[in-house]
Amino acid sequence: MTFPLWCLFVAALMLVLTKMPVAVAMHRSSAKGYDNRHPRAQQAALTGWGARALAAHQNMFEAFPLFAAGVLVAHSSSLHGSTIDLLAGVFVLMRVIYTACYLANWHALRSLSWITGFLCCLGLLLSPALA
Repeated sequence: MTFPLWCLFVAALMLVLTKMPVAVAMHRSSAKGYDNRHPRAQQAALTGWGARALAAHQNMFEAFPLFAAGVLVAHSSSLHGSTIDLLAGVFVLMRVIYTACYLANWHALRSLSWITGFLCCLGLLLSPALA
């Protein structure tokens, strides 16, 4: 399996891993703990750190399809090499930084990491045209 495909796998895992801070916030938000019967209602009531955790988790679901498409475009075009590897690796790194920045409420660095990750996706999507 190529490095970009491993990055795709890690990004898919991040869909679940970014839920962990949300679950912690949900557990702390109520005397009853995590409400598994009505989790979306409980999530909608989160504020502060919990609301940011939820936003970071939701944004991972929004970013994943574009990244997956980019990796698959590059892979299906039989493009391999350091540029494709770099774009995929930087995307994953930017998603980790993005989540950490969201939780820490560092909005400027969060936006910079989002933009960098988005540009990586565009680079992957355009890689056949640039090869």
